[in-house]
Amino acid sequence: MSRRYSYLGPSGTFTEAALLQMPDAEAAERIPAASVLSALSMVDQDQVDGAVVPIENSVEGGVSATVDAISGAANLQIVAEALVPISFVLASRHPVPLGMVETVATHSHAWAQVRRWAEANVPGAEYVPASSTAAAAHGLLAEAPVADAAVCAPLVAEQLGLHVVASHIEDVAGALTRFVLVTKPAVAPQHTGADKTTVMIPLPEDRPGALMEILEHFTTRGVNICRIESRPTGSAMGDYFFSMDLEGHIDEARVAAALSGVHRIAPNTRFLGSYPRADSKPQQVPEDVSEAAFSAAKTWVDSLRGR
Repeated sequence: MSRRYSYLGPSGTFTEAALLQMPDAEAAERIPAASVLSALSMVDQDQVDGAVVPIENSVEGGVSATVDAISGAANLQIVAEALVPISFVLASRHPVPLGMVETVATHSHAWAQVRRWAEANVPGAEYVPASSTAAAAHGLLAEAPVADAAVCAPLVAEQLGLHVVASHIEDVAGALTRFVLVTKPAVAPQHTGADKTTVMIPLPEDRPGALMEILEHFTTRGVNICRIESRPTGSAMGDYFFSMDLEGHIDEARVAAALSGVHRIAPNTRFLGSYPRADSKPQQVPEDVSEAAFSAAKTWVDSLRGR
């Protein structure tokens, strides 16, 4: 039986392009969802085998809805990631002069990535939020469109037969969005030497040095943190957790030792997955925290016990 994957829809989103990079995706059933939370809920409820959702953009940073949903769910784990180059067009249902565009619909992260272009070229246009760039494009074909134009991917504009008012409108050329494949908890994919580990660490106590105490466990074991952001837990003002991506795999002694140390001071820490990096960039491991160094240290301690 073919696998089933949900993704932030509708068809034609950058998320669907990311999904097509995942193993077996070409032959899988692809089910669009109206929101990140909906896509992930389908996994939690066993309606699909996995979900692909955006988690980080090279311009705008973390996608809060994804970070919060994955960090707060007990039954989800990241097993893969994909990187998708991002380029936008301004599209309309019928040909319209750029100066006549008064309302523009798109996703909030897309709007953030074209804001400077919009201020220079359609300074009076009102921004209309949409659940995705593709949803904004599809909305132009409704009986009563909520906007004159949409910021979307070139592919969906072509699929829907929309008029392209302007192309390559992104403020930063070469921007990338990172997407993750999320499943129910399972054995982590095999260690490749070019991996990431994602964790959620709640701040155990709001006091000077509390975060430093956590970070020192990674520093002393040579584990590089390649993404860190704080998010409110929602339980009380000033109550935060930290979402982190680490270079390395849970099967590596240095990563396991660092997480073990963190767990002692923050026992509600959650492991959210170890998986291959999309860019296949191998991590640089100092000799003193290499697998060989940890193995030699264990052998030495074991020899002391055997005296």
